[in-house]
Amino acid sequence: MTRMNLTSARWAAVALGLALALGCAVTRSAAEGGNGISKYEAAEGFVTLFDGKTLKGWEGDPAVWGVKDGVIVGRGAMLTQNNFLAAAREYGDFILRLQVRLVNNEGNTGVQFRSVKIAGTPMMSGFQADYANVPQYCGMLYDEKRRGILVKPTEEKITQAANKPGDWNDLEIAAQGDRIAISLNGVQTVAYVEKDSAIPRTGLIGLQTHAKTNMEVQFRNIRIKELSKR
Repeated sequence: MTRMNLTSARWAAVALGLALALGCAVTRSAAEGGNGISKYEAAEGFVTLFDGKTLKGWEGDPAVWGVKDGVIVGRGAMLTQNNFLAAAREYGDFILRLQVRLVNNEGNTGVQFRSVKIAGTPMMSGFQADYANVPQYCGMLYDEKRRGILVKPTEEKITQAANKPGDWNDLEIAAQGDRIAISLNGVQTVAYVEKDSAIPRTGLIGLQTHAKTNMEVQFRNIRIKELSKR
């Protein structure tokens, strides 16, 4: 398992470099409750990945995933394996912004990126921005079905991110070349540089619901800006 243990100074330097290079130092939320693109994000080149009514552009098990009251809903009850709703096309370098909520603050979820589907299963493998009812996992970088935990946020970053249990939280993922940054509620929790050239730099985006939990996860305001390769 590859794991980055950066000193505070080095972590800050990498984070600053990512913010400057990607132009996304702070997460800007979409309009509260809406699924459109603000005029500011439209000018920046963002497009929506969820129309607020259907799962057009997404692929998943309709028994697990659906749309209710303008949000994507995934449920984990009775599942024996983690289950994913995957975007229909691949993305490489991008900034992805969305809002996530664990109803009743139960369960564990995440957003896959640069990932692949595992044939014959409902699962995916690849990078994941984690979000859970355990504070230290919120805004963490995980490598699903591959290397496990890559970077956990520091206690300071967890405090600054001000997670809102059971309520909507803003999550941002920025990936460009070897560099990955994750932000929770406008606070950058992860700055990571991938050293392994064998790890794909493109892949699918996916939303996770966890097995063996009586959970409901909700997503909304999903929008993305594709970046030029570096």
